[in-house]
Amino acid sequence: MSDILIVDDERDIRELISDILEDEGYTTRLAGNSDDAMAEIAREQPSLLILDIWLKDSNMDGIDILKAAKRDYPEVPVVIISGHGNIEIAVAAIKQGAYDFIEKPFNIDQLLVVIRRAMETSRLRRENTELKRQDVKPAEMMGESAAFRTLVGQLDKVTKSNGRVMLTGPAGAGKDVAARYIHANSNRVGGPFVTVNCAGMEPDRVEEVLFGREGGDRGIETGLLEQAHGGVIYFDEVADMPLATQSKILRVLVDQQFQRVGGSVKVRVDLRVISSTNRDLKSEIDAGRFREELFHRLNVVPVRVPSLEERREDIPLLAGYFINEFHESQGLPRRAMSEEAEALMQTMVWPGNVRQLKNLIERVLILGDGAGEIEARELPGESDGGDAGDRVVLSGALATLPLREAREAFEREYLLTQINRFGGNISRTANFVGMERSALHRKLKSLGVVTSNKAGARVAHVPEDGDEAPPHEAREAG
Repeated sequence: MSDILIVDDERDIRELISDILEDEGYTTRLAGNSDDAMAEIAREQPSLLILDIWLKDSNMDGIDILKAAKRDYPEVPVVIISGHGNIEIAVAAIKQGAYDFIEKPFNIDQLLVVIRRAMETSRLRRENTELKRQDVKPAEMMGESAAFRTLVGQLDKVTKSNGRVMLTGPAGAGKDVAARYIHANSNRVGGPFVTVNCAGMEPDRVEEVLFGREGGDRGIETGLLEQAHGGVIYFDEVADMPLATQSKILRVLVDQQFQRVGGSVKVRVDLRVISSTNRDLKSEIDAGRFREELFHRLNVVPVRVPSLEERREDIPLLAGYFINEFHESQGLPRRAMSEEAEALMQTMVWPGNVRQLKNLIERVLILGDGAGEIEARELPGESDGGDAGDRVVLSGALATLPLREAREAFEREYLLTQINRFGGNISRTANFVGMERSALHRKLKSLGVVTSNKAGARVAHVPEDGDEAPPHEAREAG
């Protein structure tokens, strides 16, 4: 890009600058007043703007044009020239976002140096922005379970709209991946995806990070909201946003504009907002920690991301995906999972959800014995029993029960685990545990185990006291 717009009310000056720049290989456009200048800017965004402060017979002076240009095209560098230069004007121009200020009569070599530096700075900023866009993690969603299919179905319904989405679910369940999936399949895929880590921002710098700042030696520094212009802004764990900042974000959502810290110019932005939380925001509202108005603005389309426990069927698929990912990114061995290891992983407790599974796979690949199959003994918990060999090591609670109660407790927990491992499918569970389906139904009824829908999947559980389970509910899962 080498298109330079020259705005000066003196024809000789603007034509002189144009001739010099065209000799240097640039293309130029000329404007003698503010109306022509704004029309040229609107017609096609220039690569650089050379702007005189004082414009005769114009509705706007150079500072006004500078403000308008930096508001609508903040990435365009502006070089100010003036025959009435003084420190105050120069400072005012720099504060409003001008790249540099040159006083008339100017030295041609000096002007060319400033233009080259401004163009190079602009080019580096564009490349940096493009690299950030390319660095967005792939939004590949992995799974085959009913809970996963329900999630993807909900996400597909919201990708093409501009509606605000609130993703809820436990930590590590994949809310970030769901947000990127929405962006990757939306009409904003060519725009940036900017994440705001609400829990990780320094409290005294939150507003600078979000809104940017003006003034000082560094001129204008854009914030995350401005960087997300034309794309998606993702508020990760929005419940951790400071209460004072929440009111300002609410105003941005209403007006689609804001002021940088220390600035006076309104910056307009075009954003799609996605947010996430692992907390109950209604409880946060009742406790006075979250603004109810902001909740209603963000919670236009609520989507729940299921925990890994609700999609145990997907664990082997996810494990295989992470093995391939670590092989390609870190050169770790590409090892297959043994059937015993897959079965064990499907019965483990996953409080950290998909993130915990990914960390476990990385640990096993780093500390593993070789290139063969990943065995169950390599997984945590398998070697905790010392030299027990093939013995089943009882938990303390189970060991204190009489035989009949201990057997019932074991059978109940075992069958709960197996049913949930197979996504509530009674037929597959019966086949694995070696029982006739009808016998398994009778056993479940005697143990008080029922299955019900949760997040689009069948989940086995024991009703709490006072819960009313539908009759023969377990039969529906087969």
